[in-house]
Amino acid sequence: MNKPLNKTPRKRSRGSGTYISQSYRTHGIVLRTYKLAEADRIIVILTADRGQIRAVAKGVRRTTSKFGSTLEPFMHTRLQIVPRRDMHIIVQTETIHPYGMMLTNDYDSFGAASAMVETAEQLTRDEDTAGAAQQYRLLHGAIAALARRAASPIMLLASYLLRALAIAGWAPTFGECSKCGIQGRHNWLSVSLGGVVCDDCAPPQTPYATDDVVALLAALLAGDWTIVSQAEPAQIRQATSFVAQYLQYHLEKTLQSLSVIDQG
Repeated sequence: MNKPLNKTPRKRSRGSGTYISQSYRTHGIVLRTYKLAEADRIIVILTADRGQIRAVAKGVRRTTSKFGSTLEPFMHTRLQIVPRRDMHIIVQTETIHPYGMMLTNDYDSFGAASAMVETAEQLTRDEDTAGAAQQYRLLHGAIAALARRAASPIMLLASYLLRALAIAGWAPTFGECSKCGIQGRHNWLSVSLGGVVCDDCAPPQTPYATDDVVALLAALLAGDWTIVSQAEPAQIRQATSFVAQYLQYHLEKTLQSLSVIDQG
């Protein structure tokens, strides 16, 4: 004879099935980590489905940690996370692509990746998950391109920054005057006005750029690597300088990691 089921509710411990049943799975790129207490870290992750997440990895700084290197910056990681009102908790991780390990041995690539994730963190702080999903896809593609050495790190960074700003609603204009809208070639570059401006609209002290520099900026925004690969060092320096100034103008802060762009 079958025994009757015990219908008395049991008290569940924090590590029980109830605790795990509250969790969700996601995957993303690790943007940054912060030390917390003696052995923990706060991990900032950009995900495709939930935007930017901040969660605690308990014991991750111990040598015996089960997380290993899966929660280092740039790593593409699959995670299981338990939501909490104050701070989510990471309970399981799995490396999808070890981008962090692939980038740390190359100074230029590491510097470019650092600037990318710092920018992504700044641009995805709000709760716009649709915009964050686009930022995630762009960042993932850029980090992957860096890891496989698809192009010069400085050019990959400049292209990423322009396209990330475009997703955020600050797309620069290089094919018409960004103030009056007149079509044609214009050679004055204005950070505050959002791109090239015509002779009549150019404020005093606006820098002049040759057709090649303007074409390079347009190619970086569009991802036209045929044009980008033909750029000369002087053109690269002026173009990347504009990109750095344009980013900092809209973020209203100076990113420490952006110093890598001076190497252009």
